[in-house]
Amino acid sequence: MDLRKLKTLIDLVSESNISELEITEADGKVRIVKAEPAAAVHPMVTHAAPAAAAAAVPVQPPSAAATVAALPTAAAEEPAPTGHAVKSPMVGTFYRSANPGAEPFVEVGDQIKEGEPICIIEAMKIMNEIEADKSGKVSKILVENGQAVEFGQPLFIIE
Repeated sequence: MDLRKLKTLIDLVSESNISELEITEADGKVRIVKAEPAAAVHPMVTHAAPAAAAAAVPVQPPSAAATVAALPTAAAEEPAPTGHAVKSPMVGTFYRSANPGAEPFVEVGDQIKEGEPICIIEAMKIMNEIEADKSGKVSKILVENGQAVEFGQPLFIIE
């Protein structure tokens, strides 16, 4: 990948509210992760060829202080709810309805069917309708409207 293009991507991530960006091209894959708001962005470049992978830019592991600081907040959270968790298939912004003034797709207590739209995740100015991967009753909505979500983050609990 061209270094100018890589620099542009790093600047894009650092100036936006996204925390992670991954791009795959024919000549390799680039993943840029914003570790902390004040920390620098470290790119990780990998290639399909084993010889080229050795030249990949290493990513700095998080500091021990950052890891220790994250532990108390995780312990303070309530226990994980039971039931099936519908997880985010991408990084983006979570929306409960199609338009700002519209009714939400689902509410707590609603019966939903597999394949039914339950929310929208906006990623790179594209609105992606997320469908239920299981039928059941919505017992909990874990994300606030307009909140940024990560890949694999639980959004709803269905029983």
